[in-house]
Amino acid sequence: MAVFVGVCTTAGRADGVRAAPAVSTRSPIQPPPALAARLQMLGAGFDGQVGIAVEDVREGWVADYNGSILRPQQSVSKLWVALAVFKTADFGGLKLSDPVLVRRNDMSVFNQPMQKLLGKDGYDTTIDGLLVGAIAQSDNAANDILVRRLGGSTAVRRALADERIMGIRTGPEERVLQSKIAGVRWRPEYSFGRAFWAARDLVALDVRRAKLNAYVADADDGATPLGLVDGLSRLQRGELLSSPSTARFLQILASTETGPMRLKAGLGSGWSIAHKTGTGQDLGDLSTGYNDVGLLTAPDGHTYAVAVMIGATRRPIPERQALMADVARAVVAQHDDRQGPAAMAR
Repeated sequence: MAVFVGVCTTAGRADGVRAAPAVSTRSPIQPPPALAARLQMLGAGFDGQVGIAVEDVREGWVADYNGSILRPQQSVSKLWVALAVFKTADFGGLKLSDPVLVRRNDMSVFNQPMQKLLGKDGYDTTIDGLLVGAIAQSDNAANDILVRRLGGSTAVRRALADERIMGIRTGPEERVLQSKIAGVRWRPEYSFGRAFWAARDLVALDVRRAKLNAYVADADDGATPLGLVDGLSRLQRGELLSSPSTARFLQILASTETGPMRLKAGLGSGWSIAHKTGTGQDLGDLSTGYNDVGLLTAPDGHTYAVAVMIGATRRPIPERQALMADVARAVVAQHDDRQGPAAMAR
């Protein structure tokens, strides 16, 4: 069932979604057949535009469903802003302890819990505090401040290019991207109250529909599930950052507060997750950019990078969450199966 409200075309894909070049560093090891089949069944059985990828961080095999197609990241893109910040810190360009004074004109749109901490003189924090806000709380204002501290999205793109992480785009600041998707031009007053929603409601429905469809078809912040699990696996293996930066990044990811009913809901006893969610804009019953990506670690320490991206769907939230939890359950089942009955009994 098509999920677009209108007609959108992009060269190379019949469904209007641009395919990205496959990541070229894939392991030749074949994934477990049962897991690969399960991911195909889950992806094909969901009514919407879905991409799924699972990578064994240690062994390198990858299983996927539509894993090379770009889907909107939404707040998943905060991962790569954080990566660029940590890389800059590793090279001495900043310190995580550097003080930051957050002011009213630094605010963004949608989720920004930091706004409640603003006093008449602003809010004092640090680069590390902004990282925690952006990742663990998915604070859009924290993320946008970090982007500006880096000098813009070009610095994030450079960090990805330097590490040859393929299949991932970086869009502008959240307040700029979300305004573009809604068909409005960003104004500072949109940061407060319901001003952004009110401005968006004044946009003609056909304009909003066209803007949202164009975004889903060719998202400024698009990424492939394969690119995401490759980046996460390399982070976990310590290939992207210094040991202290890697440890701190993973620690913040493990403290994520959003999405408890997504991937996390499918974990078995003793499993842990370090992850980042993303949730895009809706138009009527059409939802976009509903994602969860992360590192799932078994009780024995074996880790899997997992990405579930729902580019667009009309299915309700519980069904989207169930898909993500089922993917996590499939990973857990595959891991338990490889351990054998004796290990499972222990």
